[in-house]
Amino acid sequence: MLHTVNKSPFASSTLTQCLNHLAAGAAVLLIEDGVYGATAGTGAGAQIASCLKRFPVYVLGPDLEARGISSNQVVEGVVTVDYTGFVKLVVEHDAVQSWL
Repeated sequence: MLHTVNKSPFASSTLTQCLNHLAAGAAVLLIEDGVYGATAGTGAGAQIASCLKRFPVYVLGPDLEARGISSNQVVEGVVTVDYTGFVKLVVEHDAVQSWL
């Protein structure tokens, strides 16, 4: 299952809830304000770093750019994807869970 998170972890507990529900074969895609969760040096970034030990985590590049976050500010191991990559992730997974 692909889990998408679109809320900032600094304004919502959505990211934490998502990470607590991951199961084998899951992947996480951070979109919209959810991309703030991929920021290194934050509590959310530490959660993502821990998650990466078991699950792949992706972040939507255009949403990073729209928020002024550079790739060197992203937790190491998080893969940046474009819109085509987003679509590929959706196709690769049997279901998508949107955490709103």
